[in-house]
Amino acid sequence: MSVTELARAWAAVPQIETLRASGDGRWAFWSWSGLGEVAEIWAAPTDASAPPQPLTTRSRDHLTIRDVDQEGRRLILAHSPDSCEHDQLLLLDRDRGNALTPLTALQRDHYVYGGRFSPDGAAISYISDFDDESGTVIAGAILYRHDLATGARTILFRTPDPFGAGTEWSPDGRHLLWHRHRLAPGATQIWVIGADGSAPRELVCLGEKAVAVGWWLDSDRVALVADGPDGDRVGIAALGGGGIDWLAGEPDLNPQSLVIGAAGRFACLAYDDSVLGAVVFDGRAHSPLPNLSGRGALLPLDGLPDGGWLAEAYDASAPHEVVRVAPDGTCTRLASVPKGDRRFVVPQSVHWTAPDGERVQGWLYRPEGPARGHVTYVHGGPTWHSEDWVNPKIQFWVGLGYTVLDPNYRGSTGRGMRWREKVKEDGWGGREQADIRAGTEAVIALGLARPGRIAVAGNSYGGFSSWFAITRHADLVTAAIPMCGMYKLDIDYDATEMPWGRAYSEEMMGGSPDEVPERYANASPGNFIADIRGHVMVVHGLADSNVGPENTHAAIRDLTAAGIPHEAMLFEDEGHGVTRRGNLEAYLVRTAVFLDRAFDGGQG
Repeated sequence: MSVTELARAWAAVPQIETLRASGDGRWAFWSWSGLGEVAEIWAAPTDASAPPQPLTTRSRDHLTIRDVDQEGRRLILAHSPDSCEHDQLLLLDRDRGNALTPLTALQRDHYVYGGRFSPDGAAISYISDFDDESGTVIAGAILYRHDLATGARTILFRTPDPFGAGTEWSPDGRHLLWHRHRLAPGATQIWVIGADGSAPRELVCLGEKAVAVGWWLDSDRVALVADGPDGDRVGIAALGGGGIDWLAGEPDLNPQSLVIGAAGRFACLAYDDSVLGAVVFDGRAHSPLPNLSGRGALLPLDGLPDGGWLAEAYDASAPHEVVRVAPDGTCTRLASVPKGDRRFVVPQSVHWTAPDGERVQGWLYRPEGPARGHVTYVHGGPTWHSEDWVNPKIQFWVGLGYTVLDPNYRGSTGRGMRWREKVKEDGWGGREQADIRAGTEAVIALGLARPGRIAVAGNSYGGFSSWFAITRHADLVTAAIPMCGMYKLDIDYDATEMPWGRAYSEEMMGGSPDEVPERYANASPGNFIADIRGHVMVVHGLADSNVGPENTHAAIRDLTAAGIPHEAMLFEDEGHGVTRRGNLEAYLVRTAVFLDRAFDGGQG
């Protein structure tokens, strides 16, 4: 298979997003990318009586699902121009030939989070930083109730706080659950408010810096995952008060998120060394969710009325699948695609020791035959983690003959609260970068890579880490492919448009650029470009509202002024990443050429 054919094959591998069930459990809906130029909405009956069918086709931009009504006849969708994340909400009506009706305006200047049906289907709720009354973008957020029959919008609450999620209706429709960030940067409190905007009150606040995230368990109780003195924990809070009933937590259980099921049961997405092992809570008792899917991981994403689950089954051996999980654990496959001509490589979970003695975990992919070189692929976040799953970029590079290491450096999720919080000890650009370097050196020590043919790549925080590697680890790294990465952290702080963006930087860095300027300066790769000895290919979506393109514009100006050779790949129709199928194919082909040239040219 030629490089172009290989890139085309991996750009077309399907990716599943926003998997949801109808309230009656009869239908499954998901956003499926790779089959067309952008992600479209698909549906299948959960009894597997018919194959999946697309509800949308030939869309201009990716579509994702915000909610599904009781009978699966209407869906709330979201899309944004060129993936800029300034979303528009749409109503898809299956009874009208899948007609799409705008609920909010198509725009590029504000944010719309949420979009959930009320239990009676008459209204939706969402949060935005656009004030309908004044017609202006505001600092803070407004909680809206939108009547679907009349189109009337009612303001339920205003807050000056940053926001990063929508709202959820209680099953009886009397209350809305939402999350506020009114204390220290990054801290989260759980609030409830009447469906008419009355009696807003704080339900859970565990401290100035603590995080608590909740979901309605029933109309009177909220299940939650929260920080604790000894790690993350799971509990239940009642609207009537009485404190929190803590059910489980670290070190016995490492919870990350919850999925509400039927009759007061819920699934907890728990991880052990970055490996998913969901458990189901029934009252105070919990037991593992059986994985009879035949795949390495089974991720429940929505509850079904019969006590089962709608789930994604996955590992790196084949495209991910949509399955229905019966109450006894039996799995019924609802959607899958063949491997085709693609050769899927399954990674090995590996560990290495960081310079300060910490044990780091990651995923190592090996090509067939001797390696042509090595790529360390750094995931974004940093509060995220990589698993044994299909990553088209990684599979493409392994197919070219490179080893690839995908490290879960400190700051990553999937290994408990202690590991996630350790990145804050130094702030970005600290010992998490030593974790990544030590992983690359461990691959070299195994004889699977050699100096002179080492690259670092990644998107977002992975882009920042790529910049960091080519500047601060110039003795080791020959090539870097930063995508949508932070080049100078003060630029990133000023340029981000995300409502939570500056608070996230302050949480991770211990303050703003004005408060801790040395930290921002010392961690910014752009202040060390004179140390570059290797090759740089910088990539950015020009519609990115998260890590602003000014990061890359500044980098190109600086590299040009300094006479440092570099390549640039900029996309007018991409946001925070390269996600359109044609663009991803072009990116993969370009990286193949770049890596060949970089490794043949060596370090300067």
